Amino acid sequence: MRTVAIVGRPNVGKSLLFNKLTGKRLSIVEDTPGVTRDRLYAPCEWGGRTFMLIDTGGIEPAGTPRAASASGDDGRAASRPLTDAPAEMLPHIRRQAEIAIETADVIILVCDVRTGLTAADTDVAAMLQKAKKPVVAAVNKVDGIGPAPAEVYEFYNLGLGEPYPVSALHGHGTGDLLDACTALLPPEDGPFSSEQSGPDGDHPLRVAIIGKPNAGKSSLLNQILGAERVVVSDFPGTTRDAVDSAFANEYGEFIFTDTAGMRRKSRVDGGIEYYSVLRAAAAAGRSDVCLVLLDALEGVTEQDAKVAGIAHEAGKPSVIVVNKWDAVEKDGHTMAHTVETVRGQLAYMPYAPIICLSAKTGRRVEKLFPLIRDCYEQSRRRITTGQLNGFLAEAVARVQPPSDKGRRLKIYYMTQAGTAPPHFVAFCNDARLFHYSYKRYLENQIRETFALTGTPIRISVREREEGP
Repeated sequence: MRTVAIVGRPNVGKSLLFNKLTGKRLSIVEDTPGVTRDRLYAPCEWGGRTFMLIDTGGIEPAGTPRAASASGDDGRAASRPLTDAPAEMLPHIRRQAEIAIETADVIILVCDVRTGLTAADTDVAAMLQKAKKPVVAAVNKVDGIGPAPAEVYEFYNLGLGEPYPVSALHGHGTGDLLDACTALLPPEDGPFSSEQSGPDGDHPLRVAIIGKPNAGKSSLLNQILGAERVVVSDFPGTTRDAVDSAFANEYGEFIFTDTAGMRRKSRVDGGIEYYSVLRAAAAAGRSDVCLVLLDALEGVTEQDAKVAGIAHEAGKPSVIVVNKWDAVEKDGHTMAHTVETVRGQLAYMPYAPIICLSAKTGRRVEKLFPLIRDCYEQSRRRITTGQLNGFLAEAVARVQPPSDKGRRLKIYYMTQAGTAPPHFVAFCNDARLFHYSYKRYLENQIRETFALTGTPIRISVREREEGP
C-alpha cells in the first residue's frame, strides 16, 4: 500500500487535517503545539485509490528558537513556544517525521495562512526537496467560503508549485488536495513494509501495551519491531496517542498498540492527557490481548493494580510483563520471588501469565509471542454443554452448593454463552443462593479442568423453574 505523509512545523493543523482526511478522530487535536509526537497511521481512500496516511509531530528545524510568533484564533500574532515538548525530546520527534518522509511516496507540507510564510516553513520545504519526493503544499486555516485570499499566493515562494488552500476544520479544499496527492502516487506494483500497512490476513491479532508512565511501553514496542517506531524518553507522558504498528513472525500477524501511560486521576491535568488516557483505555477495550507492563524496580504499585484492572474488567486475556529486569540485582530465587509477589498483589488476575524481561536489551522479549498466542486462543475456546455438565456433576459432588434457611441451591445445568472471554451460564433454582464464593469455586474448577489459562472467565446465573 502506498503512503502519504503529513508534515510541517508545530501547530499548523496537521492532526486536524489527518482526522478530516481519514474520517476518524484518531489523532489528538488540541490548541497546543507539540501534541503529536509519534507517527500515526490510518488508511485513506480517494478517487478509487487507497493509501496509508501518516500524521507526524511538528518539525522544528535545527537552530529554531524555543519561542516564536504564532497566531491566535483571531489571527493576531502572539508570542508563545513553538512546542510544549521538552527540548531533549525534539530530536526524537524530528526523527519520527524524518522516518515518515523516508517511507512516504507523497508528502503533504502543511502551512498556516494566518501566520503567513515563516522561516520555519521555508526550512522544512528545503528539507523535503532534499528528500526528492513529490510534495504538495497545503495552506491550512482558510476557513472562509469563496475565492482564496491573497495571502495564499505567498506560499508559491516555497518552490513546491501550486499551494492548495484548505480548511482542516471544515473540510474546504480537501478534495482538490487529495486529487493532487493521488495523481502523484505511484501505481500499486511494488512491495510494502508491514510498518506502512497492516499485515495480510482477515484478523491480525491486536495487542495493547498498557501501563503507568515510564514503565517502558514504547521501548518494548521498538524492541519488538526492531525499529524506532515511537519516541522513547525518560520524560513522563511522552506517548500521547494510541499508536498502532503492524508486525508478523512465525507466531502470526499482530497489530501492537502503544498507549499513553495511565496516571492517577488526581495527577491527570489538561485536555491532552485526559484524552490520552481515554484512548489508552479504549485501545485496551478493542484489543484481543493486553500486555500489562510493570516496572521491576518499583514493584506493583496502586496505579499498576488499577491499570491491570482495566484489562481485567474488559474481559481481556492478559500477560503481565515485568520490565527492566536487566536493572534488578538477582540471585537464584529472584524471579520466583518476583512472580510470587506480583501474583499476590494482583490476586484478581490469577489466570494471567507473568514474564520478566528487558525491553532495553531485548532479553526474553521473544518469549512474549507464544504467551500472547496461547492467551488469545484460550479466550476463544468453546466447551460443549455435555462436557460442562459432566464437569458440573463432579464439582457439585466434591463441594456441596450452599443453602440458606433450609433451602439448598440446585444447579440444573451449565452452557457456554460466548467467548472472548469465555462466558458460562448456570441455570439454578434460586439465584439468591448462588453465593459469590461458590461462583469463584466453579470458576477455579472450570479453569483447572479445561486448562483455561491466560483469560478471564465470566459466569452468569439464571433462574429456572424446577421440573416435575
